[in-house]
Amino acid sequence: MNKIPFGPTYDEMLNPRMIDPTLHARILHASQNELDPMNLFRITWKDENQKVNHIVLPQALTGVEANIIVLIGKYFPSGSHKVGPAYATLIEGCVDGDIIPGKHTILGPSTGNFGIGVSYICNLMKLDSIVIMPDNMSKERYDRILKYGARLDLTPGTESDVILTLERTYKLKENPNYRSLAQFELLPNYRFHRHVTGNSAIEAVKNIGNGRIACYASAPGSAGTLAAGDQIKATFPEAKIVALEPYECSTLSDGGRGQHRIEGIGDKMCTLIHNVLNTDFIAQIEDDDTVKGLKIIHDAPHILVEFGVKPDVAEHLKDLFGVSTICNILGAIKMAKYLKLGPGDNIVTVATDGFDRYDSVIDNLNHRVLETEDFVLRRWFKDIFLKVNTDHIIDTRIPSEKERLYQQKEKDWLKFGYSKTYLDGMKSMDFWNHEYEKVKLYNEKIKALRGKE
Repeated sequence: MNKIPFGPTYDEMLNPRMIDPTLHARILHASQNELDPMNLFRITWKDENQKVNHIVLPQALTGVEANIIVLIGKYFPSGSHKVGPAYATLIEGCVDGDIIPGKHTILGPSTGNFGIGVSYICNLMKLDSIVIMPDNMSKERYDRILKYGARLDLTPGTESDVILTLERTYKLKENPNYRSLAQFELLPNYRFHRHVTGNSAIEAVKNIGNGRIACYASAPGSAGTLAAGDQIKATFPEAKIVALEPYECSTLSDGGRGQHRIEGIGDKMCTLIHNVLNTDFIAQIEDDDTVKGLKIIHDAPHILVEFGVKPDVAEHLKDLFGVSTICNILGAIKMAKYLKLGPGDNIVTVATDGFDRYDSVIDNLNHRVLETEDFVLRRWFKDIFLKVNTDHIIDTRIPSEKERLYQQKEKDWLKFGYSKTYLDGMKSMDFWNHEYEKVKLYNEKIKALRGKE
């Protein structure tokens, strides 16, 4: 068996202080060369001072009194937190013996960021990879995947046609030399986000407001990021967990399906790893608002300043967010109003990536709308950020709504070979807690693998 570069445990991704101190200088140096395998040890939400990378959005931007805290994902290696689930899924397969370097080619079904993460991790860990994704995503996504050495297998459509990538992956898996890092169904994705993202969110709010989390809002692509909500609820039982989706592709809300522009979310399914039990609300966000909102923040920080955002803060915000993050921010504002949260209350959401993969998206917007003068951007700012309404929110704590989501999951996954008995097991927190407990097992397995290097 070929050796693979070793990497961190789940605990070390959550708390890099636990990493062997003799490696710290090499890890710091690795940040200067993104293809240095030591960057595996930089898969964490934390900065060099062991503080969670986050920002509290200015009230002049959100228009609400509650604190909206955004965890910043662009500082992960490869520029997105999706590299974490990609690594977790790959390393679990390696330590379990299911993935054999030198023998198996890795498949990464994705709409972009997870595919980038798969190609990046496979580059560092010396495995061949193929990323399966729709053929109408942003150019920057394809370029980065190819840069890291993966091959592309493109399926027809856009973000909301991701089910075709899943079907293609299942077809490719018939080849015994292929192994899939199927983010929509494999539970390392859940474990990474519940353990690393969830506990990082809890740590981030300690000195903000009342130090608790009233609401966690995130748009499900794979629904991995939503798993952080399970850990948040375990610590703050009053917390409300909110799944955000495009108004134009309202699959979770009412089974609706359609094209939309929010890359990374709204995948026309209830993913297998989505813990429906802990989802309290579903809220819809209009797709064009997310693209226009991103343009304002990136291209026109002076507009934010006109509305009261401090100039240095407006400048700092420019490159922190992508389209799906604006969706998350608008969802957080919507829920702050809906839940009537006040000055001491905290809402947490995440920035999956930064602006670096959205130039082409903004170029497309500029061609579509024609006029982007300041008077237009001022109107957009008020309409998009300050006038967020509480329409299109569904309370999924209602038993009938919960059952509807379970039925959606059955519709999506029975056809891929999962049994109804297995899916019914997901209706109990015992299932999810049992899967989460495996973090301890894999911590030890990863350390054992490293000991053989």
